[in-house]
Amino acid sequence: MKKFALVIGASGAIGSAIVKRLAKDGWSLYLHYFRGRKKVDQLMKELTAAYPQSEFIPVQADFSVDGGAEQLANQIFSVQAVIFAGGTAYYGLLEDTPASIIDKLWKEHVQNPIRLVALLSKKLRQNGSSYIMFIGSIWGEAGAANETVYATVKGAQHAFVKAYAKEAASQRILVNAIAPGIINTDMNSHLLEEEKQAIYDEIPLHRPGEPEEVANLVSFYISGQADYVTGQIIRLNGGWYI
Repeated sequence: MKKFALVIGASGAIGSAIVKRLAKDGWSLYLHYFRGRKKVDQLMKELTAAYPQSEFIPVQADFSVDGGAEQLANQIFSVQAVIFAGGTAYYGLLEDTPASIIDKLWKEHVQNPIRLVALLSKKLRQNGSSYIMFIGSIWGEAGAANETVYATVKGAQHAFVKAYAKEAASQRILVNAIAPGIINTDMNSHLLEEEKQAIYDEIPLHRPGEPEEVANLVSFYISGQADYVTGQIIRLNGGWYI
């Protein structure tokens, strides 16, 4: 039987790296996007050619509005793993942050993901073991000036992981999060090169992480090799925050 995973934010840098790794592992995939259909179409073309035995299904939903979870859940049939790798960030002082941005980030990172888990829980229970993975953030644990709202919603994701892991354990649903530090993606394009280097100098490994390194951890924790791990926030930050 084919095993299906849903990747939220499949058109992003980390999401697409996760998609490629899970396809290599033999997963059939739902590739979620909001506006990145062109990137998803290209991914599907590559993956279908490389793994013709698997299925790759595009699914579209806007997680920044009410009802995004319902819109997506209606497109999902069998599913064994759900990976949340989508959502946007916001940089700026809290006092300058519009209420609309706070609402948008809350819906993208917390409200719709939690609602989607609720809507898909019956399908997840149909497997011997199922998996929910959030791509959280170092800032969800450590906090970050000028990213207060983003840090807050990532912290909420981490809290959900710890709570729902306890609730879902009897249903054989394992719930974890990966909390990356700085990853080499366009999300950091607002930083000047000297600002990036100053950050790298603070990191014991003196470099950013790569999207593929996030994908490798996702692969392991939903592989069946780590089925005694649940409710954990797994740090992937080069030693930056310990």
